Amino acid sequence: MSDASINTVVERLKVKGLRVTPQRCAVYANLLSRTDHPTVEQLLRDLNQSFPISSQATVYSSLQALQDAGLVREVLLDEGVSRYDANVMPHHHFRCGSCGSIEDIDWSALSPLSLEGLRPGLKAEGYEVTVRGICERCQS
Repeated sequence: MSDASINTVVERLKVKGLRVTPQRCAVYANLLSRTDHPTVEQLLRDLNQSFPISSQATVYSSLQALQDAGLVREVLLDEGVSRYDANVMPHHHFRCGSCGSIEDIDWSALSPLSLEGLRPGLKAEGYEVTVRGICERCQS
């Protein structure tokens, strides 16, 4: 990671009032560098190759702090599987049913949904769409 990238990560953590630790920096920098929405296990494996940061619990606590600060969000695309994304801007997802790859879809690429059809008593606070299909790599 370049000095500029490290400085960006440190500055973002400080702006959000987080204590800057090597583990939080490593987790956040890793998420900023990827678009595949990794699981905790994938993050831990990737991080421990270049920067042994210890345990799965360390990754979970770093992710929780980053989520609480609004720097990372949890993405639930499969039942019981939490994935993480440093892109906290509103967007949708495409999930390939063949290889399992996940790709961001720009929010404006899909027509807005009307939430007026919800039964009385439900108050929508937002939504995101997961489009399921086959990516171009798997189609060929």
